[in-house]
Amino acid sequence: MPIGMEMKLQVKLSQQLVMTPQLVQAIRLLQLSRMELVEEVRKELDGNPVLADENIEPKANERNTQANQDAPPPSEAPAARNTAEDKAPEHNASDNATTETKTDEIDWERYLENQSQLKQPTGTSRSGFDELPPIEQNLTKQPSLRDHMLWQLQMSDFVDTEKHFALLVIGNLDDRGYLDLEGGVGPDGETLRDLTIEDLAHEAGLDPEDAEEVLSLIQRFDPVGVAARSLQECLLIQAEVLGFHETDIAIIKHHLKDVERRNLNAIVKALDEPLEEIIESVQEIQKLESVPARNFSEVDERSIAITPDVFVLKDGEKFVVSDNDRGMQRLYINESLVKRMMSDPKAKDFINDKLRSAQWLIRAIEQRRRTIIKVTECIVEKQRNFLERGVAHLKPMILRDVAEAVGMHESTISRVTSNKYVHTPQGLFELKYFFNSSISRVGEADIASESVKQAIKQIIAEEDKDKPLSDQAIVKKLKADSGIKIARRTVAKYREMLGILSSAKRKKLF
Repeated sequence: MPIGMEMKLQVKLSQQLVMTPQLVQAIRLLQLSRMELVEEVRKELDGNPVLADENIEPKANERNTQANQDAPPPSEAPAARNTAEDKAPEHNASDNATTETKTDEIDWERYLENQSQLKQPTGTSRSGFDELPPIEQNLTKQPSLRDHMLWQLQMSDFVDTEKHFALLVIGNLDDRGYLDLEGGVGPDGETLRDLTIEDLAHEAGLDPEDAEEVLSLIQRFDPVGVAARSLQECLLIQAEVLGFHETDIAIIKHHLKDVERRNLNAIVKALDEPLEEIIESVQEIQKLESVPARNFSEVDERSIAITPDVFVLKDGEKFVVSDNDRGMQRLYINESLVKRMMSDPKAKDFINDKLRSAQWLIRAIEQRRRTIIKVTECIVEKQRNFLERGVAHLKPMILRDVAEAVGMHESTISRVTSNKYVHTPQGLFELKYFFNSSISRVGEADIASESVKQAIKQIIAEEDKDKPLSDQAIVKKLKADSGIKIARRTVAKYREMLGILSSAKRKKLF
């Protein structure tokens, strides 16, 4: 007998987290860097007529300023949860349903009452600290190798096809200043074949027989040796330009491996030259530049300027955290425009939508600012020894430590500390710099891994250059001097991260 099927209505009450557009916006703003936030504000100003980046209601602002003076200071206000994610549980399905069913009308009395809060300056009080670090300490723009090469190309007497070829060469330089023609992997995952000088010449319409000559001229631009295809070619170009001796050139052509291995006897035997002359030649070769782009910086436009989001300043025995409002556009609501447009029934819905968007943006930016300050204050409290005495006193700290202290989720702390910079008495640091794993010490509290790196760097700086310390010797010295227990492979890893060569390659030849 078939089982009967029927339809029923069942009422069920449940609670779930819903990501509203406003919540998504708040989370996105939280993880933006300072420069990205400035760009985001500029886009919003271009697309929302209700927003203004200067106060066009001066009389209203005077009234709000007076009201703000009568109001209690922010420090006396009740503590609030500062991140979008920490407020997320409050945004449930019922709240969203209520929001969607609300009328499009604006409660102007309540709106104007809240304007005093929205129009408060975004910067907090600096407790009398008006002399912040000069902008020269924060903004940097290093010269680009590409721009330097293009400038020289403009000054050259190349014909059009040669200039086109030179542009292709400059476009294929890697971060070290070498000509990189390896294919690699394409955007769709396909394997790209390696290029040749003939390929570049064909692309530029240049006779392949002339390509090597043009490349040779480019390689003698400043810095000499740029666009070389190997270390050997780079050193040979410099040696020829500087008029090095035949012995020097022979060593570069045939015995670079022996120079690297410090095997001078093999060079003496091969070239049948006195040891003294070989030593002199190797000393001259070591003066050549192995990385042509060393004094140039090929950086993304977003990282040209590093401007701190917050400052940590010492006031007596206390460290004061202050946000950096330099260069940040302060946003306002254009009340006069809103009132005029609201009188037009056809524009009413449009203005309501833009007004809500503007209010959400202003509140989200203010919430972002408060969150960064709150997290920085927690970091300052935990890293006071570092601020007073330097990197050797950096404490181990993980995201969970700060998350628990400020009552936020670890993912929120990760977003807050990414691409955010703080100016401290010890210098300019990314907030993520302060999160370090711990290394055990004999009979003492654990030490941060960054402090261990600096200890290794200091040991190597003070070693006997004729007898450099091996990684195992550094392990023993760390334990004897500082009580730090660390494996040899960890020392090797930290040494490589610091850009320090192995003991065999650090040994002083002469």
